[in-house]
Amino acid sequence: MPRSSPARPPLHPGAWWLWSLSLGIAATRTTNPLLLLLLVVVSAHVVASCRHPSPWSRSYTAFLKLALAVLLVRLLFTIVLGSPVPGTHVLVTLPELPLPDWAQGIRLGGRVTAESLVFALYDGLKLATLLICVGAANTLANPHRLLKSLPGALYELGVAVVVALTFAPHLIADVQRLRAARRLRGRPDSGLRGLLQIGLPVLEGALERSVALAAAMDARGYGRTAEVPPGVRRTTTALTLGGLLGVCAGTYGLLTAEGGTYGIPVLLAGVTAALAGLRLGGRRTPRTRYRPDRWTARSLLVAGSGVAVAAGMFLASAGDPAALHPGVIPLVAPALPLLPAAAILLGLLPAFLAPAPAPKEQPS
Repeated sequence: MPRSSPARPPLHPGAWWLWSLSLGIAATRTTNPLLLLLLVVVSAHVVASCRHPSPWSRSYTAFLKLALAVLLVRLLFTIVLGSPVPGTHVLVTLPELPLPDWAQGIRLGGRVTAESLVFALYDGLKLATLLICVGAANTLANPHRLLKSLPGALYELGVAVVVALTFAPHLIADVQRLRAARRLRGRPDSGLRGLLQIGLPVLEGALERSVALAAAMDARGYGRTAEVPPGVRRTTTALTLGGLLGVCAGTYGLLTAEGGTYGIPVLLAGVTAALAGLRLGGRRTPRTRYRPDRWTARSLLVAGSGVAVAAGMFLASAGDPAALHPGVIPLVAPALPLLPAAAILLGLLPAFLAPAPAPKEQPS
């Protein structure tokens, strides 16, 4: 008889998004390629260890390819359009096209220096790492469970976001299925001809899913609202708008040297007011949750590990900003600072707390 092992409850999807976004925030604080590559390795290891065998969890490779494309485009723009970074190590000199007077500051062709390419590489790698972190969140967090965890005031907006986030995984699954079917029939599945013949069935499948989703949403009463008193509506609007303005003002204060004294209090007050407004706004959208996801200790530890990575990078940027932003003039090899690297390694904690789900039944 097969033996059944007790399955641990799944992690809250918000924990995965907090972990991934914290890694992305850490990536925005540095241009050191060694630290950025370490962030990519950490996210890739966690995805490989915790990814579920579901269609929505197969988009990490697509985000990796998108990040590589962004990096290549950034380097290409630097080669063709030039860079404001001066340099003395000329790699190649391209033919320069003359431009009219109104296009001052822009050039096509000319000298390509090693300093400008390295600067573009650092800048593009930061954006590529941010995209990879978002891809990790899209791969690890179940979008349907994330939608179920949203407050009622954000339910309609959450539906639109979840549908947009699940478009890429379903599209990739359709392309893989159609390519496998064409290979079994002995037909070409690559090149321009194969792409054109696969595109129409993929579009047809996307339209069918859209119609089925619209019918399901209509059958479940999507869009219905409840009557609330006018005073509650005005209070909700005031709290939400005031909270968002407070968040913007607090964030601006944190980013500027003059607002360091009022940044954190204003930000906390804005977040509190916005959450209160969302809580009141949820009364207009009455809905129930079947088996709601709970924030367990493992979920809090996973989210906390990502926050610890971002906090470590903020502390390192305040203590030694030169280590997080290696210079290109003069051109020197970047060094790996120990404190930020140790903070990034804390992001590996989910690989031990939330391994990939095992089969429910195992043969004896």
